[in-house]
Amino acid sequence: MNSLDVLAHAQRLQQQGEPFCLVSVLRVMAPASARPGDKAVVSGQRIEAGWIGGGCAQPAVLRTVKQALADGRSRLIRITPSEEGTERELQDVLEFGMACHSGGTLELFVDPVLPRARLVVVGDSPLAVALAGLAPRVGLPVTVVAQGADAARFAEAERLIAVDDAAEVAAQVAPGAFVVVATQGRRDLQGLRAALALGARKVFFVASARKAAVLKAALVEAGHEAAAVDAIVAPAGEPIGAQTPEEIALAVLATVVAARRGAASAPVAAVATVAAAATSTTPAATTPAAVPARPQPVALAALPDLPPIKGSCCGG
Repeated sequence: MNSLDVLAHAQRLQQQGEPFCLVSVLRVMAPASARPGDKAVVSGQRIEAGWIGGGCAQPAVLRTVKQALADGRSRLIRITPSEEGTERELQDVLEFGMACHSGGTLELFVDPVLPRARLVVVGDSPLAVALAGLAPRVGLPVTVVAQGADAARFAEAERLIAVDDAAEVAAQVAPGAFVVVATQGRRDLQGLRAALALGARKVFFVASARKAAVLKAALVEAGHEAAAVDAIVAPAGEPIGAQTPEEIALAVLATVVAARRGAASAPVAAVATVAAAATSTTPAATTPAAVPARPQPVALAALPDLPPIKGSCCGG
């Protein structure tokens, strides 16, 4: 398979919204079966297309691909004869030591290609309208989920789903989006149920800590998985003293962007924000939304150990 075939396969996966890494051979010290310029499309489970060496190279690449897909960061790796199983960082290179009979060395670049980040806004409140207008400006296409919503209110959203039934919404929204529940007192539980059904990367709920605690308890009592409910970030938003719906939308989007980029924030002092009523004709309540110390992101689970690697380094 030549490079054009590999890139065509990568394009198909990208169009399907499947995460993968494009792995390229940069440098080879013979003996090795791979050559500089060789490429492969690698998922978290296997090499999908292309060639970047065999034997010792593939398990090391798969380990690195899993890490890159988890944090979205590219990596430069070197696979070289050394004590089997060793792994160390040398400046910007991650070096894997392999007990390879051939003695060859490979340097590869592992570049993750993740599905485009998307934002689902749940609710028909002034804040939801502000989020749908602002999010596309930071590269987040928006799907709005709101029972009986008027499409004219969400002109900048890419898509509007005018129901909030969890099963119906889950059937129409692909997993992996960021979700902000901005119901503000109108159909809060329905909105949270819909959010939990979406298989989201992270769910944010704009509400006070007290209100969020009450609703989370109700969700668990109704049979929702406790761990998923506990993972809902509430209150949501950075403490910038926001008062208007537009300001609160900015504060919430800052939190979403931080999660998207894998940025960790230090705990912050509680700062109250108030959602203004704005000019909505709907009876949506605009309850105060306190923003206390934001929880730290959950640490990624440790990657499972790969089986011992044997055989030739790059030609097996």
